Amino acid sequence: MSGILKTAPSVYHNLSSAQFGAGMRQTGAILLDVRRPDEFAQGHLPAALNMDVSDPDFAQRIATLDTKRPAYVYCRSGARSAKAAKELGLAGFTQVFNLAGGMLEWPSKLGRSTLRK
Repeated sequence: MSGILKTAPSVYHNLSSAQFGAGMRQTGAILLDVRRPDEFAQGHLPAALNMDVSDPDFAQRIATLDTKRPAYVYCRSGARSAKAAKELGLAGFTQVFNLAGGMLEWPSKLGRSTLRK
């Protein structure tokens, strides 16, 4: 019976802050901050789009994005961005990358100078 049930393959990859930082700079990458707008206003990564994963229109908003482009997703701790990463996979994205540990890991690894207000 255990052979019948299979887990679905992961549709996203968790990256360290260094890997995420390098990847998000590639040409054509989409950078999504999935925190609330008030959190985004307090500081975010340059060129990030703010699409709140808890917004009822989140699925409709991500449907407007090009699924052929790699998507880099982050939030405060990595939990909401993991949820968003799964939704991006369901929306047809095949290259989805989550910042493991979220913004809590970013300052200690790469410095606050990369944040924008």
